[in-house]
Amino acid sequence: MAAGLVELRRLQWRLEELEQCVGDGTCGPRKVADELVKVQVALSNIAGKRERIKILFKKIEDVIKYLDPQYIDRMAVPDAMKLQFILAEEQVIPSRAALLEQVKNLQPILESASIQAVPDHAAKLQRLSQIRIQQQEQRQDLTDSVKTLLEDYNKMTLLLSKQFVQWNEILTQLEMAKEAKPVAE
Repeated sequence: MAAGLVELRRLQWRLEELEQCVGDGTCGPRKVADELVKVQVALSNIAGKRERIKILFKKIEDVIKYLDPQYIDRMAVPDAMKLQFILAEEQVIPSRAALLEQVKNLQPILESASIQAVPDHAAKLQRLSQIRIQQQEQRQDLTDSVKTLLEDYNKMTLLLSKQFVQWNEILTQLEMAKEAKPVAE
């Protein structure tokens, strides 16, 4: 009991210290609660003068009400409606139950040491990813080099083919000219 009383006094002292720190110090220490009341009164005065702000404050209360987790509980869904929901899902409930059972049976696998060690392997995976990226870049460079070599080879083959065709035409003409000379004699 005495320890609780000491703790209460200590908390009161800390609250007073906090209130003094929050006050501006010009007109003595102010109470935080007094300042909050003044702010609320000022906001209410502003809101009273403007119709749009009144509407906004009313909507804020509605939003706060809708955000309350217990709001849905207060909006009681009738039992007949709940029964209709269940009956509508009657055909898929067994399959979902089977899937849930399957997940339950596979849960030890998810909790296995191999799966738990995945974060430890992240650094190794990062290193391997970097190596793979480097290899892809090297592969791309090699592919470009091979492509250039093949293009050069194709050009050279085409040029050689054209040259051989020209030589063949020249040889054919020379052979025809040689055969034509003995016939003319």
